[in-house]
Amino acid sequence: MDRPIGFALDDFQALPPPGPPLIAGQHMQLERLEAARHGADLFAALQGHDWVWDYMGSGPFADARAFDAWLGSVQDGTDPFFYAIRDRATGRAGGFASYLRIEPKHGVIEIGFIMIAPRLQRTPAATEAISAMISWAFEQGYRRVEWKCDALNAASMTAARRFGFVYEGTFRQHAIYKSRNRDTAWFAITDQDWQRLREAHRRWLDPANFDAEGRQRTSLSSLTTAIAQLFCAASRRS
Repeated sequence: MDRPIGFALDDFQALPPPGPPLIAGQHMQLERLEAARHGADLFAALQGHDWVWDYMGSGPFADARAFDAWLGSVQDGTDPFFYAIRDRATGRAGGFASYLRIEPKHGVIEIGFIMIAPRLQRTPAATEAISAMISWAFEQGYRRVEWKCDALNAASMTAARRFGFVYEGTFRQHAIYKSRNRDTAWFAITDQDWQRLREAHRRWLDPANFDAEGRQRTSLSSLTTAIAQLFCAASRRS
């Protein structure tokens, strides 16, 4: 019986896990998370905004000591592999993100446990940080970058689509955290998707896309939505 099978990947080899201590960009730099180096900035940026932890498995934290203890417990991990996000405009760390569920032998990696403090939200630095993490993964040869979130987290789902992640479905009753049910929404970008999305991200980050006050002229979502429409059209034709 001649049955369909997946396309060949005879030359694929296991990929390097995350490891660079620094990923630099125009508006930010990603620095390997260290409690001693980043804890004070991050705690100050998050203090008084307990709602940012609503969809996280950890937090909020009562004080800086408890927060630093948590940072210390995750900073040396390899999966998740955490970065602090330092905003070049202020010189301060204002968020963190990680690579996790890393599968080098399959070329799959997830970007998650993303925490962007209110002062860093909706800034070029915040967007560039995630874009840089996506870009690094594909430059290393990863075939698939994933994004997963609580299906009730509307902001995270909107962010995923803005970066060009494709919604693939919701896993019902997928997890329990903070004694609550979590239905998990799955998104992904494949290396083939990235061939088109990379130019959208490059165009958004072009200095010409920002005015003298740093405001964007063209939104990233408008650029990636146009590409998503091409994906859908191609899917209908196949």
